[in-house]
Amino acid sequence: MGRVYNFSAGPAVLPEEVLRQAAAEMLDYNGTGMSVMEMSHRSKPFASIIETAEADLRELMAIPDNYQVLFLQGGATQQFAAIPMNLMRNKKADYIVSGSWSKKAFKEAQLYGEARCVASSEDENFSYVPDVTGLAFDAEADYVYICQNETIYGTTYPALPDTGDIPLVTDVSSMFLSEPMDVSRFGLIYGGVQKNIGPAGVTIVIVRDDLVREDVLPFTPSIMRYTTQVKAKSLSNTPPAYGIYICGLVFQWLKEMGGLAVMAERNREKAAILYDYLDQSKLFRGTARKEDRSLMNVPFVTGSDELDALFVAEAKSHGIESIKGHRSVGGMRASIYNAMPKAGVEALVAFMAEFEENNG
Repeated sequence: MGRVYNFSAGPAVLPEEVLRQAAAEMLDYNGTGMSVMEMSHRSKPFASIIETAEADLRELMAIPDNYQVLFLQGGATQQFAAIPMNLMRNKKADYIVSGSWSKKAFKEAQLYGEARCVASSEDENFSYVPDVTGLAFDAEADYVYICQNETIYGTTYPALPDTGDIPLVTDVSSMFLSEPMDVSRFGLIYGGVQKNIGPAGVTIVIVRDDLVREDVLPFTPSIMRYTTQVKAKSLSNTPPAYGIYICGLVFQWLKEMGGLAVMAERNREKAAILYDYLDQSKLFRGTARKEDRSLMNVPFVTGSDELDALFVAEAKSHGIESIKGHRSVGGMRASIYNAMPKAGVEALVAFMAEFEENNG
């Protein structure tokens, strides 16, 4: 069987060019006579890998010099705890809850201080992003938290909240490097890489220097303190070395593709193909409000659980994999990350049209 079109939300599709390069270097990386998988994280070859990866990420995102870049473990979920532990000095934080992941982060933060939900879209099953214009934030809040792209519900923020001097923290796991972003608008940006950048096991944290401080909550484990990781340059303990290597290859691929502005254009084009079909379909419908639709994750339904299940089953024979929606919402979901080719989206829409003709 050849390569399928993998619409999984994560771990997700990687660029074929990157996989081929990794395969070619599996037994002998750059003349070292060993795989990166076997290499000491203290060695010169690995130092070059992680330093180049950081430099390429800084270039791609135009990260200002007063931000630290960390390659960590524990997934985005560990950051649900690490963020309040490191940032909650007044033990106050404001959360905007727009889906499952921001809801989980909000619940976790309540363990460490007074986390307040200032807006939520749970009233309509997270099918939209709350209006952030004119939101009143607590002047004593240590940060304001958002999940900028909710993977499960397929929503993204059309505009960012104005938090004034309060640091804005964003989880960008499922939209990482899919479009340019102004890093200086945020105090901290983070995400698991397994959706749009690399293999599961690496979490990238981009944190402003003034938020890397020693006066964290006293019970914060050493390994979860940003100060520990900054001083050690992400090497306080053995990092997810092979995953970082793959991320580095993806960064190089993105640069070769023309950078994030080019990727954003490609992603808008891919998403439009699928959304345009959904908007004219008499069988399928998208579940996210139009103005809040994600370019990365597109959930849709037929309105019939039986037809949804049939669609998912028949998709496999058309080379379309992992199209089933998240277990909490059902239906279907197409995750169309950077590495998903336009041809994959076109193949999906062609199958949807065929399915609609046979089952409409």
